[in-house]
Amino acid sequence: MRAARRLVGLSALWLPMSCVTIIGCVNNRSGSEPEVSRPENVLAFSTLYKTNCSACHGENGRNGAAISLANPVYLAVAGEDHLRVVIAKGVPKALMPPFARAAGGMLTDQQVSALAQGMLREWGPPKPGMQNAPPYLATLQGVAVRGEQAFASFCARCHGANGEGNQGDQKSSAGKVGSIVDPSYLALISDQYLRSNIIAGRPDQGMPDWRTDAEQPMTDQQITDIVAWLASKRTANPGQPYHSRP
Repeated sequence: MRAARRLVGLSALWLPMSCVTIIGCVNNRSGSEPEVSRPENVLAFSTLYKTNCSACHGENGRNGAAISLANPVYLAVAGEDHLRVVIAKGVPKALMPPFARAAGGMLTDQQVSALAQGMLREWGPPKPGMQNAPPYLATLQGVAVRGEQAFASFCARCHGANGEGNQGDQKSSAGKVGSIVDPSYLALISDQYLRSNIIAGRPDQGMPDWRTDAEQPMTDQQITDIVAWLASKRTANPGQPYHSRP
């Protein structure tokens, strides 16, 4: 009997203590854990960039498959308005998708602006000598024949006489450059991508900007003509054809 009474007494004592412990844990958990923000409320540039841009443009805006964003020359030429439009609407017939909700993406207008402004803030300001930079968008008519001549003057020493690449050092492959006239490659990128790379260069890959290291920088007309020549290398059905069955 005494053992039974002692067991009942311990049970009666344990019940309220356990309730206090459980309530205390619940209260402590709700008070110590940070509140998780809804996706549309995230405006931190680092978070937005890592989630939406880094896979193509590189972890720090460089060394990615797409154009280098951590390039002061590119940012200065493009400007906030163009950056915002490209982020929001993407690039039609290319690999850059739209990110704004109005265009089928997941980002609000505020988040699109946060990305554009964050790029300029983190990877600017522009380098000196930008006052004579060619415009971001082409305003002239390109002529492919002239573009081939300009390409030979400014680009061939790295990209090869016909744009088919450079094998570089035979042992180390240092200086190797792939073909930029391959139809499959050209099918994946836009004329604006070509123009942006020619103007801003690829500092992460050793490619100079439109000023190059020649005696005279490239003119807007020469850049437009080179893009026209490269674009003329596109084909309707790029890639290797399927073999027909006998």
